[in-house]
Amino acid sequence: MTHLSRTQTTFAPPVMEARRWIEGVTFPEDRPLINVSQAAPVDTPPEPMLRAMADMVVNDASSHLYGPVLGLPELRAEIAKQWTASYGGTLAADQVAITSGCNQAFTAVTTALCTEGDEVILPVPYYFNHRMWLDMADVKTVPLTPREGLIPHAEDAAALITERTQAIVLVSPNNPGGVEYPAETLAAFYDLCQSKGIKLIVDETYRDFDARDGAPHDLFTRENWEETFIQLYSFSKAYRLTGHRVGAVCASTPILAEVEKYLDTVAICPNQIGQKAALWGMQNLSQWLAGERAEILDRRAAINEGFHRLADKGWKLLGCGAYFAYVEHPFDLPSDEVAKKLVTEAGVLLLPGTMFMPNDNAAGKRQLRIAFANVDRAGINTLFDRLEQVAL
Repeated sequence: MTHLSRTQTTFAPPVMEARRWIEGVTFPEDRPLINVSQAAPVDTPPEPMLRAMADMVVNDASSHLYGPVLGLPELRAEIAKQWTASYGGTLAADQVAITSGCNQAFTAVTTALCTEGDEVILPVPYYFNHRMWLDMADVKTVPLTPREGLIPHAEDAAALITERTQAIVLVSPNNPGGVEYPAETLAAFYDLCQSKGIKLIVDETYRDFDARDGAPHDLFTRENWEETFIQLYSFSKAYRLTGHRVGAVCASTPILAEVEKYLDTVAICPNQIGQKAALWGMQNLSQWLAGERAEILDRRAAINEGFHRLADKGWKLLGCGAYFAYVEHPFDLPSDEVAKKLVTEAGVLLLPGTMFMPNDNAAGKRQLRIAFANVDRAGINTLFDRLEQVAL
């Protein structure tokens, strides 16, 4: 009998697979590769933060030592303070934990909630790393098909809940779809989870680039919110700290006690310089971050304004927001083949919908994700030029 480990039964990392498509391919100087495959800033943190981080390295000895497993107390307190101000309600520092990125936040929380054979509901298309971790943990992913505009509905999720369901996971603004879930959608899911005694996990990695003003939901204002709601967050996008791996979990103290066990065994503590940089950014870069948000919103506007060029060729824009445009292509080939051909035919690297869908969901074969956050208006115009000319 063949023995397979948990990783052997899990698919390969999609972004790494896509990078292999460009190996050995030459892109001429007048037609360089347009890489819209990964949702990660390519620029360094802003100069003032770099200077602050350099000072930490040289003059703050604690930057090089182990810290508390659940994170820097000052950063936990700052998140609680700013989240309370921006969302309303009350969030205490001991309801915040710092993690080595938001992916680790997800793995820690689901490990704290689930055992083998349990179930977690994910709207499709889903963030592939969520699916990968659930597979490795032997937790069943239950796909939830959204309705118009890629918005999932709580009544549809209710029909999927079983005695093994432990949580529903939402990502808003969404990865890969880009859409921002309405506050009433999140409220409906909260009410459903509360009534069923399960957790609502909301990944708000892209909250800083939400186009709406004010709080995107009122879940932190609910009485005893921590009995139902868990929020995940990442500092990678807001302050370009991708390589420093800093994320956060907001949850009840009993759940964070379980999370602490997990974190202590896999990382001992989060990156100290990354945490201190995140704290410095929260306290000093609000105006700079507002400028970053404005630029991302302008790039989103450029996608919406120019997409008619592709629509005339049979493309459909299914969702757009934060870092992503999620589209339906017009070709007869499945999206994984389309994505590979676009590398050589158009000098464009993006990800196919098949990476965000279960194998038995045919919709993914028609879909592609464009991560536009690192492409300015001119670059988006060039992207449309190239895609407009493709005939596969």
